[in-house]
Amino acid sequence: MPGENVKSLAIGFLGAGQMATALAIGWTKAGLLDVSRAKASDPYPEARTKFEKATGIKTTESNRDVATACDVLVLAVKPQMMPGLLAEIRDAIPPEKLVISIAAGITLKTLADGLGANVPIVRVMPNTPCLVGASASGYSPGWAATPADFELVGTLFGAVGKAYRVSEPQLDAVTGLSGSGPAFVYVFIEALADGGVRAGLPRDVAQALAAQTVLGAAQMVLQTGQHPGALKDAVASPGGTTIAGLHALERAAFRAAAMDAVEAATKRSQELGKKE
Repeated sequence: MPGENVKSLAIGFLGAGQMATALAIGWTKAGLLDVSRAKASDPYPEARTKFEKATGIKTTESNRDVATACDVLVLAVKPQMMPGLLAEIRDAIPPEKLVISIAAGITLKTLADGLGANVPIVRVMPNTPCLVGASASGYSPGWAATPADFELVGTLFGAVGKAYRVSEPQLDAVTGLSGSGPAFVYVFIEALADGGVRAGLPRDVAQALAAQTVLGAAQMVLQTGQHPGALKDAVASPGGTTIAGLHALERAAFRAAAMDAVEAATKRSQELGKKE
């Protein structure tokens, strides 16, 4: 779709759950989505109502209506629902219509088999911080996708955070790291806040301090370009409070637990792909 203004494209969401909602809001905030032209479908009335209220985008029960009306389609259904969706919309997808799948584990081959080999398809693994312009996404284009197609995908997902083109086999690792990672970080923030409460801070102050601390530390890594270990060493003075706390984390195998979490989520993504 070279030369086209992104906002001139009608974007359709097949599936109106949390991820579709986050993307719709993020793209609207970024000025890339015209809510009057966008559409979404979902079989569940409560999901449609919630999506409409959050985004201002009209919804329908019909996947085919969205597939026919929109220029770019975002497949945002659960992996187990994908085969039925592909069969339903296959003859409504012309070769020039870009399809973006954000379903974990569903391969480009399965998508191409379901929609037709000539349909341009790009697999993307975003995460929910796209809602606040801070997503971390990985994407991999199918063979029929053109440079203009993956430039458009890079524009869309780069507008709501950072987007990296990776090989398709690496998307499982992206799913395990950045796709599931926000949940791991939320647990850490909650644990930090609990520690603050345990040490005597009011709950609201402890939670705010914990969240701001994680935000600031992440910005230090991204903006300085320094290795996290070097930044950690700069905080941990000899015999001080930080090294005492780090020792406690090491005794509890904190690093191994974080690595295990990413590995488990990656393996689950691989399993979803094998169950197609």
